[in-house]
Amino acid sequence: MLKSFYKQNMYLEKTAIEIINPKIIRGQIRHVLFDFDGTLSLIRTGWQRIMASLMVETLLCTPKGRELGEEKIQKMVTEYIDASTGLQTIFQMKWLAEKVTDFGGKPASPWEYKRLYNERLCAYIAERIIALRTGRRFPEEFLVPGAQKFLVALRDLGVRCYLASGTDEEYVKEEARLLQIDKYFAGIYGAQKNWQDVKRTVIKNIIKQHRLQGHEFAAFGDGFVEIQETKAVNGIAVGVASDEVAPGRLNLWKRQRLIRAGADLIIPDFESCEILVNYLFSKEE
Repeated sequence: MLKSFYKQNMYLEKTAIEIINPKIIRGQIRHVLFDFDGTLSLIRTGWQRIMASLMVETLLCTPKGRELGEEKIQKMVTEYIDASTGLQTIFQMKWLAEKVTDFGGKPASPWEYKRLYNERLCAYIAERIIALRTGRRFPEEFLVPGAQKFLVALRDLGVRCYLASGTDEEYVKEEARLLQIDKYFAGIYGAQKNWQDVKRTVIKNIIKQHRLQGHEFAAFGDGFVEIQETKAVNGIAVGVASDEVAPGRLNLWKRQRLIRAGADLIIPDFESCEILVNYLFSKEE
């Protein structure tokens, strides 16, 4: 019986797996989508600071930005980045361009802001990439705890997995390869040089191509986009409330946001892999 899985606080026993919606149909998942950054990969940990510095610097150069001052601009930018986590970078840069206009400035194109952001972020994570390429550091150091073990378990079950990210596709494929997890995915998708919503498109294509019922599809992610898009097709949404600075700990802010987005379960990582697999992929008695 379902109740035997739970403590009174709705966590699976002896785990940090929190059940938000106990009414999901379990045991029939055939296809699974994963977000990348923050869900599986920790390579880009700190990206928020890089984006915030670009946005604050840009807005402070506008008439209204100078009037408001750095502290208020920083607060506004931080709130926006927190709220937009999971969106493709180009949409975040579109917001920046619109704010520059609103603040009486002359904006660059969203694509130019994205180029500047990618340039700064790539410089910020360059040492991590080099260390992985040269073998000075190991993939598990940059994976959310238990991630590879969970992917192996899904492969062994015959579940078809996909990777979809708001990060540019060339970076996603390269970083997945460096983390040695690319082999677990039937498809790896990232942002293209257009305005297409990658995660929404990939999810809809999976559902249509494989003629899935909602409960036959699940997604794992730390952003609101993949959670909302999964619930839009009646899929099972698992929120990964990972603490990217202290892997293994629960990020309470992410947890709250993922629950608001519609997550059915919340996990801090994949360490309780066997119990999570048993819960999601074994049919209820």
